[in-house]
Parts: sequence; C-alpha cells; structure tokens
Amino acid sequence: EPRSPWCCLAWTLVIGTMNSLVFLLNLLLMFVIFTIVLLPTIVVVYFGFQCHSQVLHSSARYCKSILDDNSSSALIILGFVIMSPLLVVAMAIYCSLARRLQLLVCFQPYSLALYKGGRWCHRGEGAPCCARGSHTHLKAWV
Repeated sequence: EPRSPWCCLAWTLVIGTMNSLVFLLNLLLMFVIFTIVLLPTIVVVYFGFQCHSQVLHSSARYCKSILDDNSSSALIILGFVIMSPLLVVAMAIYCSLARRLQLLVCFQPYSLALYKGGRWCHRGEGAPCCARGSHTHLKAWV
C-alpha cells in the first residue's frame, strides 16, 4: 500500500542518503586503488618534470648529478607509457573488489519510499546490503 506523503518524503531522504553514502564509499575505494596502482607512474613523471631544465629545473643534488634533460625526458615518456597498462590493472582490481564486496548491490530503489512492505535485504545472501527484488540467479557478473 502507498505511504503517506510525509512518510514518503522521510523514506526518500533516508534512501537518498544511503545511496549517496554507498556512492561515496565506491568513489573512495576507487580513489585509493587508483592512487596505489598508479604510484609508480606518478613518481616517475614527477621526477621527470622536476629535473627537466625547461619545466621546473630543481636544484636538488640528484637532478644535477644523475638526471640531465635527456634522462628527464625519458622519465616523462616512460611514465606516460606505463600509465595505460596500470590503468587497466587498477580498473580490474576495483571491479574485482566491487564484485567481491557486492558494493553495487547496495543501491536501493526509490520504490521503497513509495510503498510499504518493501524488504531491504533477502535472507541468505552474502552481501552487506542488498537490493529489493534481486534474485540469486540474476547476477551482474558471472
């Protein structure tokens, strides 16, 4: 049966807040994974730009003794070349974790705010939260 207008508004706020928190959790997880996986690229490109005479030209000792303009250019090129495979690895790790933790199932439909009697979770599923109407034989990833 339909909810009253005030109850519907309250449930809409609760579901909207929960969906926003799940979105922020996914975004935080993605940021952490991409930062860790792309750290070699970040470091290599940073040192390449820091020691190049036409960009930043740092006065650090390693820039004067080890890295000249040619080696700085090589570091910059190497950093951008290894970025593509590392992006693929980072996305694969994120998708694997999102699948294992079932984070994408945590988004709740707004129909729970409109009608009484909707269930938040199905019993027996391993997810920390689960969507209304999801079935065990219907999966996003096989």
